[in-house]
Amino acid sequence: MNSYLEKVLEETKAKNQCEPEFLQAVEEVLETLNPVVDAHPEYQKIALLERLVEPERIISFRVPWVNDKGETKVNKGYRVQFSGAIGPYKGGLRFHPSVNQSIMKFLAFEQVFKNSLTGLPIGGGKGGSDFDPKGKSDNEIMSFCQSFMTELCKYIGHDVDVPAGDIGVGGREIGYLFGQYRRIRNVYEAGVLTGKGLEYGGSLARPEATGYGLLYFMREMLKANNQSLQGKTAIISGSGNVAIYACQKAQSYGVKVLAMSDSNGCVYDEKGIDLATVKEIKEVKRGRIKEYLETHPSAKYTENVAGQTPAVYTIKADLALPCATQNDINLETAKILVQNGVIAVGEGANMPCTNEAEKYMQSKGVLVAPAKAANAGGVAVSALEMSQNSMRYSWTFEEVDQKLDNIMINIFKSCEKAAKDYNYGNNYIAGANIAGFRKVAKAMRAQGII
Repeated sequence: MNSYLEKVLEETKAKNQCEPEFLQAVEEVLETLNPVVDAHPEYQKIALLERLVEPERIISFRVPWVNDKGETKVNKGYRVQFSGAIGPYKGGLRFHPSVNQSIMKFLAFEQVFKNSLTGLPIGGGKGGSDFDPKGKSDNEIMSFCQSFMTELCKYIGHDVDVPAGDIGVGGREIGYLFGQYRRIRNVYEAGVLTGKGLEYGGSLARPEATGYGLLYFMREMLKANNQSLQGKTAIISGSGNVAIYACQKAQSYGVKVLAMSDSNGCVYDEKGIDLATVKEIKEVKRGRIKEYLETHPSAKYTENVAGQTPAVYTIKADLALPCATQNDINLETAKILVQNGVIAVGEGANMPCTNEAEKYMQSKGVLVAPAKAANAGGVAVSALEMSQNSMRYSWTFEEVDQKLDNIMINIFKSCEKAAKDYNYGNNYIAGANIAGFRKVAKAMRAQGII
């Protein structure tokens, strides 16, 4: 790292000492930008990187709501509007007990580069709350969402900031949020939220987009390295939206998915995961992955043990697709994956690997598809949803899916070219960081010191 990058990183660490996830995301990006920054000494004069790592705006607010027992509860809400240099802020809302400012900032920072890579005019933002939707009734979910949007609506709009779903925020939550926005603002502004139902401005292929996009990127990455998906085996951490549709698309390419998981443990099915059963458990019953054994008694279930490698990563496979949450794969887990013969890792979740884990796997020849590129399919189709809302028109599933496929091909090509241009070989993490950064940097320079 050159002296300017080191200075920016040290200053960022000093200012954000209690935000480890955010610092991890910043360090991963900065340590790959050396050759770009060396070629542009003017960046230091205009403090471009200092501005890049500081959010344009952080909004935090209380969210009071009433549960079914008549008790008043209070949660904390966030929206981090990190960079609007190339378009309105765009990024999901996460409802999960782990949500804090550090996680919101890391997600928003990653979103800046992810959105840049799509080639679409969208800036980076993220938001959410430490509210836990698990175990809540529909009425409680609605009560919370209406309270959350009552405050959030002051800061969003289709040309300002366009939230979407993330962990804990699916079609149900988006519907309640959109209804409250319409109620307060008295306007039918379909483009203010994405991930909506088809009946009120949603896009076909949006639920599938992140998982499908991950496999489109993996297909291109393996092809560029004289490999293919056909005949490979895979393990998938998670069993939510991204994991389910990654599994579906992987199976369509001839991949045998051996295992899927949730926070409690994983199921292993040597015949290949029966996705219909997983979808019934998770999308209809909202149950636990262990219930898979009720209809597939020959499958095996292994419970996770606190402080130990998640069970799903102990299963031998060619491909690992972490689609759960951040820092799911640490250095110890990475060593197990390498030992078990994994040839490629596709990051379906946001920052699912620690920096040390990524470096170790790359040093052992494992191909890593970085999250900010590989899981960009979701936000790409969200931007396509915005386009359809603006036109008051809907594309078919096949049309959206084809556009998604093309976007993911172009994202991979951008990462590949940037990596080669700056002598990073097949380090697609560096390629994604550089390709995403260059567009944002040019926009920031053009718009002056703001």
